[in-house]
Amino acid sequence: MKKLLSVNSIINGDSADVLANFPDDCIDLIITSPPYADSRKKTYGGIHPDDYVSWFLPISKQLLRVLKPNGTFVLNIKEKVMNGERHTYVIELILEMRKQGWLWTEEFIWHKKNCYPGKWPNRFRDSWERLLQFNKSRHFKMYQDEVMVPTGKWAESRLDNLSETDRTRDESRVGSGFGKNISNWLDRPMAYPTNVLHMATECSNRNHSAAFPEALPEWFIRLFTDKGDVVLDPFSGSGTTALAAKKASRDYIGVDSNPEYCEIARKRLGVGVQRALI
Repeated sequence: MKKLLSVNSIINGDSADVLANFPDDCIDLIITSPPYADSRKKTYGGIHPDDYVSWFLPISKQLLRVLKPNGTFVLNIKEKVMNGERHTYVIELILEMRKQGWLWTEEFIWHKKNCYPGKWPNRFRDSWERLLQFNKSRHFKMYQDEVMVPTGKWAESRLDNLSETDRTRDESRVGSGFGKNISNWLDRPMAYPTNVLHMATECSNRNHSAAFPEALPEWFIRLFTDKGDVVLDPFSGSGTTALAAKKASRDYIGVDSNPEYCEIARKRLGVGVQRALI
């Protein structure tokens, strides 16, 4: 039987089972935030940290199959603190996914600008989460110019009086091959961002217990896709990733095991024309 892909749709079901019906190499970008270990027990049952890797690997195996060779997978995940120390399931998952064939290409940090303070006996409140970038090959689509940011006021003083070293390519002293020419940034109003994303948490979307801000998937959609590409969220919740993709003129597919969240997502997205992609 030929497998079909229904784009611009929200599918209710278990991710591994749903993805098994997708054709190979059909998705341009996967961005998702699966339930963290022992979290969202009322809606998703909760997965114990010791079982998390074995639970996720069948899903990541399917994701590897459906992602295009030049596509990207961005995984928003956070480890859990247990018995006074951080559990290692995120590290273990990265290592096991590499054995599956994934390349762990980059790690972004989402700094939550509006995180309120807190204190525990042996640590402070987290104000950040990981966004792990995985790829099938070392050659993937990436449009860095689409996410450039204002150069900033630092340039007014730093670029005002350049030395001779600043005007040439200053090679790394450790022989890494990296070098810089500071004068290249003269009169440039925009610069490339770092891998730390400063974004507030979602405050307006009360439809989901752990919705991330729409700006988060939107940033990666601009960075890794073209208009008309297919964006998949296999744990779509209330449809934030799908909504960001739709606004950016990309096709979307959302998958979630909770029927109530699927219905919320469909309402947020509106009734659109669905088509089959072979």
